[in-house]
Amino acid sequence: MVITQIKCYQAGLPLHEGSYKWSGGNSVEVFDSTVVAVHTDEGVTGYGEICPLGAAYLPAYAAGARTGIAELAPQLIGHDPTQLALINQAMDSAMRGHPYVKSAIDVACWDILGKVCGQPVAALLGGRFGESFALYRAISQEAPEQMARMVGRYRSEGYTKFQLKVGGDPDVDIERIRLASKELQRGDVLVADANTGWTQHQAIRVADAVRDVDVYIEQPCMRYEECLAVREHTNRPFILDEVIDDIGAVLRGYEDRAMDVVNLKISKVGGLTKARQIRDLCVSLGIAMTIEDTWGGDIVTAAIAHLAHSTPPRFLFSSTDFNSYVTVSIADGAPQRDGGRLAAPPRPGLGFTPRMEVLGKPVYTS
Repeated sequence: MVITQIKCYQAGLPLHEGSYKWSGGNSVEVFDSTVVAVHTDEGVTGYGEICPLGAAYLPAYAAGARTGIAELAPQLIGHDPTQLALINQAMDSAMRGHPYVKSAIDVACWDILGKVCGQPVAALLGGRFGESFALYRAISQEAPEQMARMVGRYRSEGYTKFQLKVGGDPDVDIERIRLASKELQRGDVLVADANTGWTQHQAIRVADAVRDVDVYIEQPCMRYEECLAVREHTNRPFILDEVIDDIGAVLRGYEDRAMDVVNLKISKVGGLTKARQIRDLCVSLGIAMTIEDTWGGDIVTAAIAHLAHSTPPRFLFSSTDFNSYVTVSIADGAPQRDGGRLAAPPRPGLGFTPRMEVLGKPVYTS
């Protein structure tokens, strides 16, 4: 089996709540998602999706994903998509860096491998643990009272884990955390995610002000060294996200005791192949993980579900269902939230059928 053609499709994904806001005054109303179709000479096609959180979150942006895929695709024609290590070697040889560009292609190749083997991707990643796994709900950055009210609303939908978008004015963020914490019930989990938005002194001040609150502090500052300094000044459990982008970053954090949990985003590290390597390392080191991606629709949600469902529950801190945030469905059979939990589809590959009537005509064909 060899790759004969790669196509790209563009999909706009509007949000149910109108917008999504996080630190630095950033917001998105419609997510710009790219779907990749990898075609083979045996008639098996695999699909992947990449959807950066705008252009101001990570070194990634939607138009760059499509431009990068157009650069990579000709280099992959004739390669066997089921040979994942070789596919990743070919991509890394053809393009240095830009892991988000490679992610959707890698995921599509996993989809092909599962279909060829007659197995769901979760089985190929290690097997399904249990019937489903718990999700968190991100709470867009708004006024403290409004964010606190959203805890109750999302709990009514089945969620028990809540991620507050902070990283703004420290005094307002302290109020956001304290008001939201008052809405918690037994068993609930609260995370204050600054998305790199605080300076070091601001982060230490906030962390000190909420020492008595049952809350996790996530990625307070831009640089690893700043986050480590905050970690050393707080008694709250600590999550690193944006600075965890490869195995080396995990090992450095482990040696420095810099975190209790890492946020493992599939596209940030280059796809399921490298995400699985990091996942398995974290399990070996005893580091818990939130398994997700930068954003996306049905196809990204399916990829997340297969990686999360094949992760030992003891080390799966949380995960998410991005397709429930958006108003457009791009695939039939994708996993759907059920009472704050999600399950990987049991069908071969990633387990969905793309809705070509929604995706329309390709914006790129190799």
